[in-house]
Amino acid sequence: MKNVLFICIAALLICNGCMKQVKEEKTAQELADDGIQAFNKGNYKYSLESFEKIRDWYPFSNLAIFAELKVADAYYNLKEYEEAVVAYEQFENLHPNNEQIPYVLYQIGICFSEQMGTIDRDQTPASKTLQAFQKLGRRYPESEYALKAEGQIRACIKSLVESEFSIGLFYYKMKRYKAALNRFNAVISSYPDVGLSLKAMKHIAVCESRLENLQAKIEQN
Repeated sequence: MKNVLFICIAALLICNGCMKQVKEEKTAQELADDGIQAFNKGNYKYSLESFEKIRDWYPFSNLAIFAELKVADAYYNLKEYEEAVVAYEQFENLHPNNEQIPYVLYQIGICFSEQMGTIDRDQTPASKTLQAFQKLGRRYPESEYALKAEGQIRACIKSLVESEFSIGLFYYKMKRYKAALNRFNAVISSYPDVGLSLKAMKHIAVCESRLENLQAKIEQN
């Protein structure tokens, strides 16, 4: 008798817990409203949680695509740029023809640009920024976002060429003329219109001359 009573009480508690969970579970629209309100107030973490629930709980809702994009936007505003890139790229892969793709490509570029450092730092973020914006320009040349990206493209190229030239100077000062020559040649061939071509050409002439002198000394010996 005691066992039966215990089982009944346990079942009642489980049912109450299930009913409470169902009652507390919000609809997709309620979650969207919460997420938008939090986002607009700058509470991006709570906003992210709301939009992730829509994405995970209601994948077939007409709000699911909207939520996927807002997840990426929330990560971006939280300055979690790597996570944001992943979310934006997932959106692009899942919805390649969505009208928001120009915006998504622009945001991917912006996420990479936010990770750019000075010319003496790793230039991978600058390269990825340039690739993202060039992709945007190729696919949507008339988009407002392609126009916005033009200034960012110039900044990326400037960073890349200055870094290349700086590395060339480093090798030059270390008398590693062959390595320096490769860098200065890259400045001219890859970035001819950035303003460092003349300086690069002068250093190329010096490097070639000194390499020739070194080769002549080797042959004499």
